[in-house]
Amino acid sequence: MMAQCPECAADITLESNAMVGEIIYCPDCNAELEILNVEQPEVGLAPQVEEDWGE
Repeated sequence: MMAQCPECAADITLESNAMVGEIIYCPDCNAELEILNVEQPEVGLAPQVEEDWGE
């Protein structure tokens, strides 16, 4: 299964056991990506995790 990096447009091969929500990295630009769909392969930039500083 092939998807396209939203950051650099590189082709990314998804493993056959890939799951929605899994975090992967683009082999070209090393962007952190989240798998959004596996039936119609689609990835998006992973959300940035922010610290809550105990609030």
